[in-house]
Amino acid sequence: MEDAILVMNAGSSSLKFQVYLIESGGVRSIRRGAIDGIGVSPRMRILDADKKLIHERKMAPTEVPDLPSAIAEMTGWLQTVEGIQLRAIGHRIVHGGPNHADPVQITPEIIEELTAFQELAPLHQPNNLAPIRLAMQVAPHVPQIACFDTAFHRGHPEHTDCYALPKSFYDNGMRRYGFHGLSYKYISQKLREIAPDLAVGRVIVAHLGSGASMCALQNGVSIESTMGFTALDGIPMGTRPGQLDSGVVLYMMSHMGKTAQEITDLLYHEAGLKGLSGISADMRILLKTDDPRARLAIDHFVHRCGLYAGMLAAAMGGVDGFVFTAGIGENSPEIRARIIEKLEWLGADIDPDANASGATLISAPASKLSVYRIPTNEELVIAGETSGFLRKS
Repeated sequence: MEDAILVMNAGSSSLKFQVYLIESGGVRSIRRGAIDGIGVSPRMRILDADKKLIHERKMAPTEVPDLPSAIAEMTGWLQTVEGIQLRAIGHRIVHGGPNHADPVQITPEIIEELTAFQELAPLHQPNNLAPIRLAMQVAPHVPQIACFDTAFHRGHPEHTDCYALPKSFYDNGMRRYGFHGLSYKYISQKLREIAPDLAVGRVIVAHLGSGASMCALQNGVSIESTMGFTALDGIPMGTRPGQLDSGVVLYMMSHMGKTAQEITDLLYHEAGLKGLSGISADMRILLKTDDPRARLAIDHFVHRCGLYAGMLAAAMGGVDGFVFTAGIGENSPEIRARIIEKLEWLGADIDPDANASGATLISAPASKLSVYRIPTNEELVIAGETSGFLRKS
């Protein structure tokens, strides 16, 4: 029997999971799968280590109406994988608050603590915690390990992470945390393989997806991030506005009569690309239409990415490279080209053919900035952190 780790990543209508073997040099994925369309048109797909489809099953909505039933389906499939012994289950937790900079074994007390941060990440934290509670019931003797998206940014000095508020607010946890840390950790590790000289330099990483942020890396360490206390801040996202004058919220409350819940729903579900375009939160859909509202949303997104890139360059005293990752960053040549065009003042220049083909290095030979496209792998980081926790415990 070989020791293995299960990594789970749950969303509102999907459950992604991977099985990793624990080896002397790290971890190795042997199976990956997903159950999507939960409650609507559920489908389970399993791929092997070579990403070949080895199992597919479509189910009726009544068979998998919710996340608990999806976890039950996954558990049933897991029991068919022979020759492995499950040593731990690793989970992504978006918000770790001020007390967690390292992976931690989950207990009822830890769950209670992390539940307190649900209002700071309402799109993610409830879905992160739900499978943990269920997994603790299904497999009570298997350690559940939490890996935090905020942990990668925890080394910032106080003057970069505080707000200009009385110090008591900072002491009570109201500070800039930054997110997408598991993705940034993977990119920082991958850069050491792909471009070791650049990895020790000053790099801006743009994690551009439905949720989007940017991070300044210096020698692989987070120096600054566009996100703050919550995952609302920074560049605009699929349904979140990004940077917003706090006076706008005060005006909504005092002059428009909006409640806190109405403003929460607006900022998390109806803003961003969706709100600005009035069409969709999906960049792919917006890029395919000539509707001027879609073009406005795209122009705004690119403009804000360019502004924040300048901010991050200033935080590092310059920049040597730029990395695109996540859904939009990995898959949209047009958005990559438009953002790099905004960085021409930094000496950035893109190779149109390399960019169109989705190459790893997409900058032109004469570019002063090395520009890369690197697919992220948060699950691998979770597996590695979980394995490391087991070795230490």
